[in-house]
Amino acid sequence: MTELLAVVTITILAVISPGPDFAMVSRNSLLLSRRAGLLTALGIGCGVLVHVAYTVLGLGLLIQHSLWLFSTLKLVAAAYLIYLGAKMLLSRPQSGAAPKADVAPSDASAWRTGFLTNALNPKTTIFIVSLFMQVVQPSTPLAVQLGYGAFISAAHVIWFALVALFFSSGRIRGVILAVRHWIDRVFGGLLVIFGVLLARAGVS
Repeated sequence: MTELLAVVTITILAVISPGPDFAMVSRNSLLLSRRAGLLTALGIGCGVLVHVAYTVLGLGLLIQHSLWLFSTLKLVAAAYLIYLGAKMLLSRPQSGAAPKADVAPSDASAWRTGFLTNALNPKTTIFIVSLFMQVVQPSTPLAVQLGYGAFISAAHVIWFALVALFFSSGRIRGVILAVRHWIDRVFGGLLVIFGVLLARAGVS
């Protein structure tokens, strides 16, 4: 029971802490659509399962003790975040009197953005590996460990789905869309900052 409570508590605290996942879900919900935000949240949950899979298989221990492998992961993640941020920063304002939000990515694109943002996120790597190596006991049955992994993934999906629903609500979104170009700039800048910080950590 103590182990379960620890997993639940640590997971909730980790999920609600701000980071690239929050930035992408908020941005897609505000500037694209509620559907795009929800699919981004679902992609994030699937990305979590990648971390759970390699940790349960034992590869998490390799990542934990391999400096070059973890540094490489950080640099790949940094490059992806900087790429996403740069695309937002370089986007052009829409012409016309009223901004439109109907130019949205495909469902697969929205899901893929969430999936890659989380699957390449070293913060999630550290969280999952540390949780399974330090909190979950080696004697814990595999089925229970997989259950923990499913819970962690579901917690991400539920939290970020709530974020998507909040930011895509009609009143909030209507106000934000009037300045959507600057919102894109803000979230783009945040992703670039996240990416630069990861890159600096990866080479230090």
